[in-house]
Amino acid sequence: MFSEAAYQDWIGRRTERSETLTSRLIAEFAATLSGLIDERPVPLGLFWALAPDIFPPEHLGRDGHPKTGIVVPALPLPRRMWAGGELHFHGELKPGDTVTRIGTVEKIAAKQGASGPLGFVTLRNQYEVQGATVVDERQDIVYREDTQPGQPKAAPTPAPDLGAPRASLALTPTSTLLFRYSAVTFNGHRIHYDRPYAIEVEGYDGLVVHGPMQAILMMNLATRVFGKLPSRFAYRGVAPLIAEQPVRVEAYDGAAGTLDLRVRVEGGPVTMTAQAFLG
Repeated sequence: MFSEAAYQDWIGRRTERSETLTSRLIAEFAATLSGLIDERPVPLGLFWALAPDIFPPEHLGRDGHPKTGIVVPALPLPRRMWAGGELHFHGELKPGDTVTRIGTVEKIAAKQGASGPLGFVTLRNQYEVQGATVVDERQDIVYREDTQPGQPKAAPTPAPDLGAPRASLALTPTSTLLFRYSAVTFNGHRIHYDRPYAIEVEGYDGLVVHGPMQAILMMNLATRVFGKLPSRFAYRGVAPLIAEQPVRVEAYDGAAGTLDLRVRVEGGPVTMTAQAFLG
């Protein structure tokens, strides 16, 4: 377990980058997720493709991400993944908008999980147009130890039967889908396109479907059910989603003005859950 105090100088560190929403980026994003998301002037979830962290090869870590210690702290745990987060929508982006992404390190925490020590970094991302926040995001990143050779894996728990969903979407995430999404978001994480690395180094059963892609599918399904953009959307990764297997994205009625959503493998586990709030 590492000392949280050793990394407190990271709290409040800020990055700021801007990008103009071009017709090409919109077309690429829409084509990548064609048939899986709603048709809109700017596809919902495209903000995750804007103003990415861009560094040359010498500044990349073994996983293909920028090395820790540049944008996020270098915690003494080598594996990291996007674990979940929460979005507040104050409006929608428009073609031609120049969007500024302001990222701030908010929190660093050490925890002991069932599989060993964990590190959590909370980032706050604000997507602004002409000084007004359009999307306010909390992003949760988890750091883990390397898997050990021969380390047993927990058997996946099949998804509970919740009855008929209010709305659902079926798909099979392919390696091509993962590659194109990585390309349009400038995401170099090798678990999404380098199968030997994903299996032999990080211990997964195959290529891993991006967490934010799963969140995008759920937030688009929620928007379809609501007939408008949610005011708030909170999501959490539960288990890795491995590519090339049939998947269901489902929405269920929650408390008044809310939807409970999940991504699940057909006949297998839930990989991500979410709640969408109408007002």
